[in-house]
Amino acid sequence: MEPLLKILGASVELFRQYGFKTITMDDIARRAGISKKTLYQHFANKSEVVSESVSWFQNNVTESCLGIMNTAENAIEGMVKLMSMFDEVLSNMNPHSMLELERYYPDAFKVFKNNMLEKDIQCIKDNIVWGMEEGLYREGLNADFMARYRMEMSMLVLHPNLMVNNRNDMRYVMHEVSDHFLHGIMTPKGEKLYQKYKEKYLKQVSKI
Repeated sequence: MEPLLKILGASVELFRQYGFKTITMDDIARRAGISKKTLYQHFANKSEVVSESVSWFQNNVTESCLGIMNTAENAIEGMVKLMSMFDEVLSNMNPHSMLELERYYPDAFKVFKNNMLEKDIQCIKDNIVWGMEEGLYREGLNADFMARYRMEMSMLVLHPNLMVNNRNDMRYVMHEVSDHFLHGIMTPKGEKLYQKYKEKYLKQVSKI
């Protein structure tokens, strides 16, 4: 594997597990299995590592989202597979990571949020339009508004708050947010498919 990919992969693992504040360039080099000299040949400082690794991670997540939607049999299966994917993403994520990114690396956070608005919201919007066409979601939904609402709820889950204090809380709350959202837009036909795909794809997550 190329050193750059090692660095990005190691950085994402560390930032997800431990947050952005305490991780050092030494930690990143050690996790990547490279020397600090090699690390500094690619990045001048930690801020650059943060910016590049966050963009790299987000691009991977967006590609996965698009891949799921493009291969799903219907809109409901696509949404449930997304829920399953984010369950894996959140399984080892520090609940303070996004708050630290916003506080200590505001430029990187701004890029992250702008990319989310541009790409991920479009992915959800397309799914809602698709679901309405299939009769799985209610007619007349404002797809753009609902997609933005869904992503805003996701961002709340990524910040420590009254409901989220640890990794298990994040997974459970994300499940509940997704479940609540889907029940608000599904038709009876969609709800039947939802139960089928929940049993097939989703793991049981402990309550808070």
